Order: sequence, then structure tokens, then C-alpha cells
Amino acid sequence: MQTIAAILVALLAAPVPPGYSTAEAGNPFVDGRYADPDVAVYNDRYWVFPTSSRSYAEQTYLDAFSSADLVTWTKHPNVLTTANVSWAKYAVWAPAPIQRNGRYYLYFAANDIQSNAALGGIGVAVADRPEGPYVDAIGRPLIDRFVNGAQPIDQDVFIDDDGQAYIYYGGWGHANVAKLNSDMTSLGSFADGSVYREITPAGYVEGPQMLKRDGKYYLMWSEGGWTGPDYSVAYAMADSPTGPFRRLDKILAQDAAVARGAGHNSVLTIPGTDTSYIFYHRRPLSETDGNARYLAYDRMTFRPDGTIPPVTMLVKDNFDDTNTIGWKTYGGTWTATGGQYRAGHSYGGKSLLDDNHSNAVYDADVTVTSGAGDAGLVFRATAPAVGTDSYRGYYAGITPAGRVVLGRANNNWTQLAAVPMTVTPGTRHHLRVEAVGASLKVFVDDLTTPKINTTDGTFTAGASGVRVYNAAAAFDNLAVTSR
Repeated sequence: MQTIAAILVALLAAPVPPGYSTAEAGNPFVDGRYADPDVAVYNDRYWVFPTSSRSYAEQTYLDAFSSADLVTWTKHPNVLTTANVSWAKYAVWAPAPIQRNGRYYLYFAANDIQSNAALGGIGVAVADRPEGPYVDAIGRPLIDRFVNGAQPIDQDVFIDDDGQAYIYYGGWGHANVAKLNSDMTSLGSFADGSVYREITPAGYVEGPQMLKRDGKYYLMWSEGGWTGPDYSVAYAMADSPTGPFRRLDKILAQDAAVARGAGHNSVLTIPGTDTSYIFYHRRPLSETDGNARYLAYDRMTFRPDGTIPPVTMLVKDNFDDTNTIGWKTYGGTWTATGGQYRAGHSYGGKSLLDDNHSNAVYDADVTVTSGAGDAGLVFRATAPAVGTDSYRGYYAGITPAGRVVLGRANNNWTQLAAVPMTVTPGTRHHLRVEAVGASLKVFVDDLTTPKINTTDGTFTAGASGVRVYNAAAAFDNLAVTSR
């Protein structure tokens, strides 16, 4: 049996990325509809195992993603499929990865059973490599029935410091914990002879996740409805892996400026550090389809007393992953290459995020690469379309003609202010806009004294992005921070 010490040695071999404040290369951090992410550190890579967010009948497989730096992710398709599980037909959900005994285990739910008369529940598959292929380990569900009212879905597996493994699971508003034997494919029992112990905290709906830190056990779970905007994550702390777990607070919820339906989380703590990230799925603001769920991660911190403050969903993109997931273009040609977002020459091509910020600080590095026009930041934009000024919102840009310009668009252009400044093509400039109420300030390089300081209350909220006019440009290190 692999010892805890051996596991720690393997974990510590993983690279240690910087203490990112969020997904620096942008959320969603991988392409495609996925939900319910769980995480693992295997050898020198970080792994994410999610649910494929499709209709039940299409959920017949699981993909995985791995990364050496939490920036660039490699997709590993079909790590588990129903072809390798005789009893699983559809609704394959919430994979839970763990390594033990020199092998890789993947726990999953299948068939979305509605009663004990149906075949399905929680299964366990095993592989010799993190990327699989995983095959059914026991030829039947590990947990195949409702116990204490808990639907057998949404499992999480945790190995304590003493080597005892536990499985946490449950839908329909009930959560159970059971012991796993050292073979990881059978259930043990507690001292009183019971196999299952109910641990349901107040407000619990589904998606339990166990974390241990500084001798304390953290149970996290999802509340609200998974198709609605109120989906969220709450937590409890206890001195034992079996509780009792008393709800303390909600730590992740929708942000009307960033995304809705944020829930079903896991936690990645970088080995050898106290840096933790909460991985979860969320729904973009413009999406109404319940299955339009995408993967994201943000920094999660702890107070000195061990409690967890609410997580802030941040908006950043440094384009180091050379993709533009989450961006939508309106005219022009756009590519992510060399760690920058490059716009070919056009008369008003723009690219926007699916956000809705009001009072915020907008930052980007802007390099005008050619042309006599300008390039910069779009903010508080609505009704975007292809066309030079085809949107309603504001724009601040810099031009090699020697100006910093601020104006508003409403299918036409109204200049609000312009000031002289030396702008050399090919030179990177840091552009910042502070928009609070009707106050609009534009900074270039010097972030203490604004180049432009004016007022205009025409537009109050909308999407953020970048734009060129009669120019080509490169953008980098975009960030939007609510004020």
C-alpha cells in the first residue's frame, strides 16, 4: 500500500505556480460546457475532472484536463465512458479522482436513479495512468440505493492523515459519509457497526467536498438550484471527518457583474504552500440554457482563525494560454498569440467579454502596432454589433497621432475629451479607466494622475473589452475590478 509519506513526496514534485488571484489567462479556463469539477495533483501536473454539461442522454463519457502551470491546459477526452461500465447508461456525473496503491481511482455517479428499484448510483473505476482509460473496478455500483434520504450522486473521496479513506456524497438535500476500505472499492463500517452516517448541514442541497487544513475538517456543499442563478457554495468546519458540521457561511455566489449559478466546487491547495483555489462551474450572464455551464477558478483564502471569507470572482486575461475563450468579436480579425491578444487593422473591430460591470476599474496593456487611428478599452457596452460605432457605451484609446481620447458610442461617435500624449507605434502603454457613477478618469502609464478627468452619466453598466479604429494593436493583461 502506498504510504502517506510517498503520496506527499509525489505531490511535492509538482511545480509551484505563482499565487494567482484568479485564472490569470481567463475564466472559463478551458473550452466547452463542463460542470462539477474535482481536482487532483498527480506527479508533475494539476488535473481537473468535470462532468460533461449536456443532456442526460449525452452524458455517457468523462473528459479530463491537466496543466503544469494552471494556465495552459491539455484536454484528455473520454477518460471514462459507459462502454467500460456495464451498468452505466447515461447521466455520468461529478467524477472524484484519487490515487492510492499505485493506481488511479475515479468515482462517478450514473443513471440518476430516482428510487431503489432502479439500477445505478455511485461507481468506482480504476486506471494505471491519470488520463485512463478508466474501467469499472467492481462490475456494479459501489452505492446503489437511497440511504438517509440521500440520492447516490455527487461523491467526493478523501484520505485522512491516518490513512483512512472516506466517501462523502448525496443529493436531494441529504449528505452521507462512509468509510472506504484500503482496497478503495468496498465500504467499511464505523465503530457502531453502521456503514453510512448522515452529516447533512443546514441548507445543504448537493455536491459535498471535504478539505483538511491545520487539523480542521471543512465540508463544502452547494445550495440553491443548479439551473438557477442562486446556485452557490457554503461551508462548515469540524474537528472530525464525520462532523458534526454546522453551517458557517456562504463563500461563493453569483455576481451580477461577472457570472451566475456559481457552484459545485472543489479546492486545490498547491502542495508545499498555503495557496488555495476554488474550482467550480458557473453560467455566463447572457446564457439561459441550464446546461450552459463552464469551468472557472478563483483564489480562496483563510482568515487567521481558519474561517473562509467570501470568494471574489475576478475578471482577468493575460492571454498566456494563447486562446480567447470567453471573448466574442464584432468585426476585425483577432488572434491570441505570443501571450497577447492581437487585432488586425480595422475601422472599429471590437472584442467583448460577457460581463456587466458598472462601477469598476479597467486595465489593459495596449500596443498600437500600425495605423493612424487608436486602440483601447471599451466599457459599459450594450447592443454590440459589427460596425465602427455599433454599440452603446464608452471607449478610451491611445493614438500614434499623439492623443488620449475618451468618447461614447451610440451607433455614432461623441468625443468627450482628448489630450495630447506621445504615443510611439510598437511601444506598450498601460491604459486604465476608472468609472464610478458619472465620473470617468483615464490614466496612461502614470496611474496616479489621470490624463482625462470628466463626467458623463449616459451609460451606467455593460460589457468590457478592447477595440481598434483605423489601427492594428496588441492587448495584454486585461483586468476588470469592481469598485
